Amino acid sequence: MLGNIVYASLTTPNFSLNDLGHLALISWFTAHLLLVILILLAFIALNIIAYSAHHHRQHLEKQQQLVKENALVDIARGITDIGQGVREALEKKDTSPAPILPTPSTTPANQDIVAEGQVFTIPYRRNPFFTGREQLLADLHTHFTRAAAAAITQPQTITGLGGIGKTQLAVEYAYRYRNDYHHILWANASDRATLGESFVKLARELQLPKKEQQDQNIIIEAVKKWLSTHDQWLLILDNADDLSLATHFMPSGDKGHILLTTREAATGRIAKGFAVDKMSEAEGVLFLLRRANILTSPDATIAQASETEQKLAAEIVREMDGLPLALEQAGAYIEENQSSLADYLKAYRQRQASLLARQGRTSRDYPNSVATTWSLSFQQVEQNNSTAAELLRFLAFLAPDAIPEELIVEGASEPGPKLKAIESDETLLNEAIGTLRRYSLVQRNIDKHLLAIHRLVQAILKADMTQEVKRQWAERTVRAVNKAFPDVKDINQWPKCERYLPHALMCAELIDTYDLEFTEAARLLNQTAFYLNDHAQYEQAEPLCQRALAIFEEVPGPNHPSTITVRGNYDGLLEAMKRKRGG
Repeated sequence: MLGNIVYASLTTPNFSLNDLGHLALISWFTAHLLLVILILLAFIALNIIAYSAHHHRQHLEKQQQLVKENALVDIARGITDIGQGVREALEKKDTSPAPILPTPSTTPANQDIVAEGQVFTIPYRRNPFFTGREQLLADLHTHFTRAAAAAITQPQTITGLGGIGKTQLAVEYAYRYRNDYHHILWANASDRATLGESFVKLARELQLPKKEQQDQNIIIEAVKKWLSTHDQWLLILDNADDLSLATHFMPSGDKGHILLTTREAATGRIAKGFAVDKMSEAEGVLFLLRRANILTSPDATIAQASETEQKLAAEIVREMDGLPLALEQAGAYIEENQSSLADYLKAYRQRQASLLARQGRTSRDYPNSVATTWSLSFQQVEQNNSTAAELLRFLAFLAPDAIPEELIVEGASEPGPKLKAIESDETLLNEAIGTLRRYSLVQRNIDKHLLAIHRLVQAILKADMTQEVKRQWAERTVRAVNKAFPDVKDINQWPKCERYLPHALMCAELIDTYDLEFTEAARLLNQTAFYLNDHAQYEQAEPLCQRALAIFEEVPGPNHPSTITVRGNYDGLLEAMKRKRGG
């Protein structure tokens, strides 16, 4: 209405406010001025809201359009990359062999990257040639996981012979499962001073307030306190051969995991032990071929090597008896000298001792050779228990596997005065075996009362002996086994003969190698041949019986009753062989 009045005033020539109609309208507006103002304000507000909504809608439409355009650009780029990859693959198709699909990884792709804020003090790079041990790694992880769920704080130990791969296993565990932990800490526990210094370094890495204290004990306690009050850490104590020492550095509580590597086989209540055995032939062959750079891809399989390479590698693995450190040395030698497997095998058989003592130039993660590693263990055994040291030398001349403890007791009087005491006090044998197990130099089957020693331990022990000393120990061993070997004519003794047979056959080799000619040697050869003859093993029995007869004819003489008996045995054996051949 107000608009109409304004419009009329502008378009009507004789417009007058005195007009009654106009005066009525003006009076009404005057009376309702507040209402009019409110209506005007509402009208203005509605227009502002409508304009804002329209502007916001336009902005959203522009953003949606931009997103669609960016998506189309990304799709176009992706298609271009795929096309480029297909083109490169087609170009290589005629010149490259078909790819071997890699084994799917069981660990995250970024496991070698240090997470932000994580303290990671492993002093070794991850070993690109690490092979096998999958079940052992899984068992360690499972045990830690279950222990954490049950709030059990018992540490885990990786036990085994020096050179068997304990440290490398711990390193692989740390890298493989690093995402399970906030911090992964490493300490060298080889002795008190080294372990203390390692804890000082940890204090600095952890930025502890007491890291610069002059009293090392204060720093060690600070690290232990930190471990007791923080969670999700892994502490690795490497070379913890003195477990009682290691326990003094272990924190209280159940906040993290502790993993030790040790030669000590008897871990008792201190820790749960996981024994590391030698590599299987398949694992050893794959490791050697990769380490020697014959298989260059980390995902390569044994089948990618030639049949000749596989056979030669298997021979080397058998010579090394599956010892990882020895295979590492062999692979390093082959790679560094650009040697062939056949050349290395020939060289190893000619100069075994020098190659086992050789340290590869590129083997930075292996500070000691096989010979050095075990020589240190031998020295420690000699210092701790001289009877154990003599027992170890005796074992070096027997067959390496399934050595009956009763054979040692029954023949104990022959190897020397230190072992002779075992004959009357078998507890001394237990103590000696315990010392050797402390350094994992022997394995013991408690149920069957059998011992085992690694073949390379035997080889290193012999390599440290002069020819005269080796001959002396060979003679002692033959006399000891002869004394223990039962009368073959008593069939009730055949089970024992069977257990002692591998060691009697080893003595036969010693007799030939060192040209031993004495009555006890001839008697052992004859008894062994008699047992083999009774079990129709004629081909194996014949050279033993022949050698026994030659010794008897030389020592007691051709007319001696023992010589006549052995000659009769030999004639009977030849007849049996003739009948077998159908002659």
